Amino acid sequence: MQPKLRMAVTIFAASLLSASMISAASRARTPRRKVESHFVGIASWYGIQHQGLKMANGKRFDRHKLTAASWYVPLGTVLRVVNLENGRSVTVTVTDRGPNLRLHRILDLSEAAAWKLGYVEKGLTPVFVSPLLSYTPQHAQLRRTLVPPGAALVAAYTAPEPLSALRAPAP
Repeated sequence: MQPKLRMAVTIFAASLLSASMISAASRARTPRRKVESHFVGIASWYGIQHQGLKMANGKRFDRHKLTAASWYVPLGTVLRVVNLENGRSVTVTVTDRGPNLRLHRILDLSEAAAWKLGYVEKGLTPVFVSPLLSYTPQHAQLRRTLVPPGAALVAAYTAPEPLSALRAPAP
């Protein structure tokens, strides 16, 4: 083969390879998809004491934004949270890790989200959580196995458990 032809073939092959790598990399960065698992449990909220602190996603916490902390869904997941006591709902984005696992909480909401759900004075409320968008498909299966203690995993598109099922029986 002539040197000019060999160089042209090499450049063409390299350009095809780089184009396919760029295409694969762009697909790997945006695997958003719907997640079809819901769960029920107790939510708490956090506010001024955490204002300005760095969160798990690397950004600073702002208690006035609609955000949440969870150990069970990936960062960046968009959740619909419904207060089971009054029916109010809010859409939040998971930006941090928490809450305290020993206290059997499934979600920590920002102060703004707690105000929208109407439980700031109480501090805790039973919630129905429905993930809307998730960043990684692997977490859908992982979430089914990592349901927190005291929470109930509810099949997709079913009604949440009644509030009486969440309360501990009287001694």
